[in-house]
Amino acid sequence: MVQEEIPEMNKESKYNSKDKNILPEDAEKVKKEMEKTKEKLEKLKGYIVNKYKYTQAIGILPPQSLKFFIEEEEAPKETDKHIHLLILIPEENIKEAGKIKEDIIKEIEKSKQKIWLHIKTPVDLWETCLDSKFELFSAMAMAFPLYDKGILAAIRVAEIHKSLVLRKFERYVVSYVIAGSMVRGDATKTSDLDVFVIINDTDVKRMPRLELREKLRSIICGEYVMEANALAGVKKNILNVQPYLLTEFWESVKDAHPVIFTFIRDGIPIYDRGTFMPWKVLLKMGKLKPSPEAIDMFMSMGDKVVKRVKDTLLDAVLGDIYWGVITPSQALLMLYGLPPPNTRETVNEMRKIFVEKEKMLEKKYIDILEEIAIKYYKGYEHKKIKEVSGKEVDKLLKDVEDYLKRLKELREQIEKRAQEKTIGQIYKDVFSLLEAIFGKEKEQKLIREFGDKMVKTGKFPQQFMVILKDIANAKDEFKKGKLDMHKVERARKNASMLINGLVEYSQRCDLALIDKGRMRIKYKEKKDDKEKIAELVFCNGQAFLVAGDVVKKITNKIEDSNSEEMSNAVSEQRNKKEVGINPQVFEVLRKEFGDFEIII
Repeated sequence: MVQEEIPEMNKESKYNSKDKNILPEDAEKVKKEMEKTKEKLEKLKGYIVNKYKYTQAIGILPPQSLKFFIEEEEAPKETDKHIHLLILIPEENIKEAGKIKEDIIKEIEKSKQKIWLHIKTPVDLWETCLDSKFELFSAMAMAFPLYDKGILAAIRVAEIHKSLVLRKFERYVVSYVIAGSMVRGDATKTSDLDVFVIINDTDVKRMPRLELREKLRSIICGEYVMEANALAGVKKNILNVQPYLLTEFWESVKDAHPVIFTFIRDGIPIYDRGTFMPWKVLLKMGKLKPSPEAIDMFMSMGDKVVKRVKDTLLDAVLGDIYWGVITPSQALLMLYGLPPPNTRETVNEMRKIFVEKEKMLEKKYIDILEEIAIKYYKGYEHKKIKEVSGKEVDKLLKDVEDYLKRLKELREQIEKRAQEKTIGQIYKDVFSLLEAIFGKEKEQKLIREFGDKMVKTGKFPQQFMVILKDIANAKDEFKKGKLDMHKVERARKNASMLINGLVEYSQRCDLALIDKGRMRIKYKEKKDDKEKIAELVFCNGQAFLVAGDVVKKITNKIEDSNSEEMSNAVSEQRNKKEVGINPQVFEVLRKEFGDFEIII
């Protein structure tokens, strides 16, 4: 619904959203008050940072945000007069939160200051957004920084940038999502914050989408990023903004494009109109299936790893090796048919599926994967491994080459098994239908019969004859090892059209055959001499008389029956080519009703 002419932003207007976001202007109003408060808190900040060196950020929450935190924490009413201090610590240290809070409160009591603590982790921030509690995220983003390793600055710039975007394009913005290393928890000092802005373009009529995208890029990625940096007081450009049009984004979602796949899996919405979270849930449920092209792209990551690793430093070596084996492993688990696994589950899933269940992979390759993922990468993450010798790097590279080579072979095994099942099912479905129509004959005769009796007579288009021959050829090509995954997928799509056509034709023939055995009769009831009309149904060598809801069976007399018995007889008639009419039935009717008429 983005219009062709993008309106000029009113610099004087305020963005009034249902989410009650804290605006850049609001933050500026309290800046002076925060500066005064900051002086009083310098000593407390020093105590926290020196004692708990892993502290990621300390910030003063603005007054406008207190109602959200007080409501969430169920703090006493009088705390709205306190200074509310936000302390961010890593997720792995959350078990120490109680002790941290106790120590800091003792230090606060010495200074006799009125301070209320809110100890959070980055995961808490992301979870508030996943629960659509965007007000809490906005409040944390607008916290005045006393100490910051980078996370407060990043989310503050993102929040301000989001407000600028929504102020101008609110009715068109579908989702505003942050992602990347900061969300995953592996950010470094030089890491950017990846931002995706999805714009609804379904109402565009005159402006070409390419032109629309470039206009949006100029404003959202250029002008507004600089303005957000200035308002946040950040000199370095932290945001890496990527705008997407909804139509193009949806195409990528349907194809499970690797970039979009990762974005949906890792992304955290800080504004969403009920679109992004359903995609995230569908991905987790395994409903977003990767295309063959997506699998190709995932697999290709491993091909370049060996050359790249030789030219990198320790962190790059271990990082690249890890993702070089984990990502293709995830791709094969998805190709097998599992929902997208997270990195922690990948080793166990590879062992459980391909070694223990399917017996398609040798245990030594899982040992390689486990050594890289757990011993080296996790050891590196937790600072247990601080250096790697040249001998170890050579061994790792050799193992990676062997592992990736074996994964390519495993992919061929999985694809061949899937192709065999798909081609076999397609062939069986199509030729079973042809046998039902023409009788049990050999393949080539069935194809000729279809051409002569169906295509040449105009019952089916010539295209269906081509599809039928392709299906027969696909089975032969597969046996010779000449069929790839893309050809199988094309055969499956084409076969569905042919199968639907054959099913409809068969059903029409069945109905026509059954209609031959139906007729209506007019007669008079002996008890009241009233004229009646009933339907006479001949099927499977039996005869039924249907008058209203009453079903009777005609043998040498008229007996009670029911609709289920008649339905079973009709179903069995579909397997026969002709309908037999027993003339004795009419004698029984004449004895019962006297003279009657057959209505044509």
